[in-house]
Amino acid sequence: MSTNDNTETPDKPTESVDFIRSIVAKDVASNKHGGHVVTRFPPEPNGYLHIGHAKSICLNFGIAAENNGKCHLRFDDTDPTKEDVEYVESIQHDVKWLGFDWGDNLFHASDYFPRLYDFAVELVKKGKAYVCDLSLEHMRMMRGTVKEPGQASPNRDRSVAENLDLFARMRNGEFDEGSKTLRAKIDMAHPNMLMRDPPLYRIRKTPHYRQGDKWCIYPMYDFTHCLSDSLEDITHSICTLEFENNRAVYDWVLDTLETKARPHQYEFARLNLSHTVMSKRKLLQLVREGLVDGWDDPRMPTIAGLRRRGVTPEAIRTFCEQIGVAKANSMVDLVQLEFSIRDDLNRRVPRVMAVLRPLKVVIDNYPAGDGEDLEATNYPDDPPKMGSRKVPFSKILYIEESDFMEDPPKKFFRLAPGQEVRLRWAYLITCTHIVKDDSGKVIEVHCSYDPETRGGNAPEGRKVKGTIHWVSAQHAVDAEIRLYDRLFSVAKPDAEEDFKKAINPDSLETITAKVERSLRDAKPGERFQFERQGYFCRDSEITDRLVFNRTVALRDSWAKMVKSGTT
Repeated sequence: MSTNDNTETPDKPTESVDFIRSIVAKDVASNKHGGHVVTRFPPEPNGYLHIGHAKSICLNFGIAAENNGKCHLRFDDTDPTKEDVEYVESIQHDVKWLGFDWGDNLFHASDYFPRLYDFAVELVKKGKAYVCDLSLEHMRMMRGTVKEPGQASPNRDRSVAENLDLFARMRNGEFDEGSKTLRAKIDMAHPNMLMRDPPLYRIRKTPHYRQGDKWCIYPMYDFTHCLSDSLEDITHSICTLEFENNRAVYDWVLDTLETKARPHQYEFARLNLSHTVMSKRKLLQLVREGLVDGWDDPRMPTIAGLRRRGVTPEAIRTFCEQIGVAKANSMVDLVQLEFSIRDDLNRRVPRVMAVLRPLKVVIDNYPAGDGEDLEATNYPDDPPKMGSRKVPFSKILYIEESDFMEDPPKKFFRLAPGQEVRLRWAYLITCTHIVKDDSGKVIEVHCSYDPETRGGNAPEGRKVKGTIHWVSAQHAVDAEIRLYDRLFSVAKPDAEEDFKKAINPDSLETITAKVERSLRDAKPGERFQFERQGYFCRDSEITDRLVFNRTVALRDSWAKMVKSGTT
């Protein structure tokens, strides 16, 4: 019954073509770049990847695959104060888990440090870069506004010789952190404020996770990014819309250095998902402040969290395909991701029975001490792979508390005094009387069963409207169930003054449930549908006890809550 096979190749994209694929198709048709297509996915190793990165991964690797091209995985590792090997390893694992492979095309921007330094020296020699003594904060203050030009640094007119000397001394570690930067010499009145002499290098006296103490100056993103693309002969540099203004710096660097390879940057709308934050800074804050249980907490939008929750790579790829690639930012409702997850799991996971909030049922006319194994279908809606398992039945059972009401409303079709229901795969039973505790709570329901209805089959002409699930008390297995829900209770937590105050206090409920015997041997990461409850996954990290994480409910309960005004 294993459902943990993630070795399938990515599904073939649909026929719909987004604007970036249209651009690539035209370039291939016109033999631009010699007909080659080389893309790249360039994450910073300063956190775990999230669902927004998955969209970019699917786009970049997908376009390369569709055009018999290559997609590079490149770590943009230029800030040693935030980077870690843990993040590098998690990123590689996540990309492969999603179904993509970079082959031999694994790169690190840090490997280009010597060449990037030489490029910077070349800019200085051309009179296009200078060493500035202003702090980054002072630099920002002098940058001006959208309506007013910036003020030139007092160091802007240093001679080439002086700048070469100072930059070499920066490289040799002679200056303190924050005391000097290398800046591009562009235009302090440029309408694009990013072009107002942006910093290219800063001093960081922090060992690099790969380079150790070789360097104490590190290149900035805008300088590194475009030159790394050029060095790798990237044909289509695809990034999200927040980098649209950075394209001017990107092009200026390549134009000024007259690089041989001249990739072009294309921007698309990033994924904005409701009830979620996508900022790695905010996600890191949640982790460090203990508001979640690590980067792979199943409530997190990280790929690691989604995987641990039980989401499949196929569901994520399908979701990314369905939301498409657009030029304008928009908000995608989390319901759409949940639908993709639910639709995917519905087709691939077996059905089992689990009682989350048990209520004891005694079948008085069932022989004491007797028991039997009943046949239960694993995939009721999929005859080709239907299969079956044995579920034990006995005199004492557990059903859901919510499946019994002492004084039910008119259209309550589950168990009630004098009312008959079908036990899934078992028998028809009728409630005869109940037992309450001193507080008046029902703690035991007594029933009679019809032995002629084995398998839950009602005789002709006998209508039974309700079917409920159950487990045998004698054979039930205790399991810890983690009922995960949305991490944030508002659609746009980023819009809140303090996003942490929007955390959903009910995002996790932990209960002890009674599950059927077959789940005793569930493997870590194995997925199931608990009938009438939702989709669940055996936790992949906790192996000393049986823990199941709720992946997604059977239906969208939040839509009803929003409509009624309870969220």
